[in-house]
Amino acid sequence: MSDSSLTDSNIAVLEQPTSRRRFLRDASVTALVAGVATACKAAPAQRARTAVATMPGVTQAGDVAGAAAIRAAADAMDAMHEARMKAFPAKTAGKGCQVLDPRIEDGVKVFELTARKIKWETEPGTIVDAWAYNGQVPGPQLRVREGDRVRIVLHNQLPESTSIHFHGLEIPNAQDGVPFVTQPPIKPGQSYTYEFTAANSGSHMYHSHHDSTKQVGLGLLGAFIVAPKQPMAIERVDKDFVLILNDGMGGYTLNGKSFPATEPLVAKLGDRIRIRFMNEGTMIHPMHLHGMHMTIITKDGWPLPAPYRCDTLNVAPGDRWDAIIECNNPGTWAFHCHILPHAESDHGMFGMVTALVVQQ
Repeated sequence: MSDSSLTDSNIAVLEQPTSRRRFLRDASVTALVAGVATACKAAPAQRARTAVATMPGVTQAGDVAGAAAIRAAADAMDAMHEARMKAFPAKTAGKGCQVLDPRIEDGVKVFELTARKIKWETEPGTIVDAWAYNGQVPGPQLRVREGDRVRIVLHNQLPESTSIHFHGLEIPNAQDGVPFVTQPPIKPGQSYTYEFTAANSGSHMYHSHHDSTKQVGLGLLGAFIVAPKQPMAIERVDKDFVLILNDGMGGYTLNGKSFPATEPLVAKLGDRIRIRFMNEGTMIHPMHLHGMHMTIITKDGWPLPAPYRCDTLNVAPGDRWDAIIECNNPGTWAFHCHILPHAESDHGMFGMVTALVVQQ
């Protein structure tokens, strides 16, 4: 993501106080781990006995011991939740959805993509087998303008055949990327060239269309953004974020990472930001923002006749939705899939969770 890339300076801003941020900045990771371990031992149970001895209805020694055990278990769970929150944003190897600059050949924008197997870290210590374009999940972000002539050269270094489908782009049939319908499959070791004019603007995607349940689930996917020749006034924003949802072999991910390794979206008070939601998974994900509403302006790249406001946007497989947010409420705001088993468990938040940080 060009404007949303998390730099060291962006990480630093998470250490600045905001109205909702104190829980992310106080203790070190070492202290957190020690806290979790201690919470599971006898010391918290002893403290809990003292805390619960004066609870209404606690009169017998057995009552005190039982209440203390409940308190100790609650403390241990809370410590796990706190540790995960304080780890955010956690560093991991690799970064997906990075903008790929094309080379220009006779006025044509040329993008080179190589599909191959890699190891991908979705959260600290969790390494999965992935299939990736140019060594990243999601693949490189391709950005062109409406009317541009575009050429994509795919080199297949996978152990099976593949192809690329340009999801949402209205292009000639021969360039649609569906093996045995519009082209032969691209065999291992082969290269294949697609070329077309980017006729319709908007937020689009590209992904494998051969053994696609497996190949897209493993990471062969990316964003294809076509800027309009004449943007709408509401499209003029301070920052432009792409948020690709997936629920494949790597688990529940946002731009290839699971919480606490997801990136916060960082903006300044008064900024207008755009979020391009893209669902490359097989499940519906209702994305919910705390503290502010979203104004939905396009669906699958097409402007809506009447933009509407919401705080929870249902993003189905294959959907692309564009939302505008007026960042008028400072603080750190949770932003997550509201199918709760995709976002939180008894061990704390995970998966499809990030935050919108609005700095004063």
